[in-house]
Amino acid sequence: MTNFQPLTIEQAPEQAKQRLSNAEKANGFSSNLLGVLAYAPTALETYQTVSEINSRSSLNVQEREVVQLVAATDNGCTFCVAGHTALAKNKAKLSPEIVEELRDQATLSDTKLNALSTFSRQVLLNKGAVDEAEIQAFFAAGYTQQQALDVILGLSLATLCNYANSLARTELNSQLAAHRWEPKNA
Repeated sequence: MTNFQPLTIEQAPEQAKQRLSNAEKANGFSSNLLGVLAYAPTALETYQTVSEINSRSSLNVQEREVVQLVAATDNGCTFCVAGHTALAKNKAKLSPEIVEELRDQATLSDTKLNALSTFSRQVLLNKGAVDEAEIQAFFAAGYTQQQALDVILGLSLATLCNYANSLARTELNSQLAAHRWEPKNA
């Protein structure tokens, strides 16, 4: 049993209450992830601030969701895979095939998105020290130096929520149940 039951707005520290309230209004429900992050108001603030900054990166919404799903699957974050599956399908409008390929950690049928997925995974696996050939393959697919660094921005956001959910064993919100995911080796 986890010691991190998601906090409600009423239970949250004062510094987190307005952030939780605003998020609930925007999303239509109280995210268990945000309820967990509310234990540390600065972690909640960081997550929300970096999310907003990430939304302005040089990667488009589809590309940002590829990065998030690569990180979530590689980090084994069941909550984030479900959440980003919903976003990838509903907001980013990624094809169902691409979404399933990402969830399966498979080669993507879209060549450019596959280069992004591969590069993102290499950044994670190698802690940023990506092999020169992998960097050149990323650039050859049409990506830039700015986008390489924006991948790292997206991965930094993913690290915060993936690790927080893993530590807290965050229960999936019912609104995300249709997108439930379990690692293949679980």
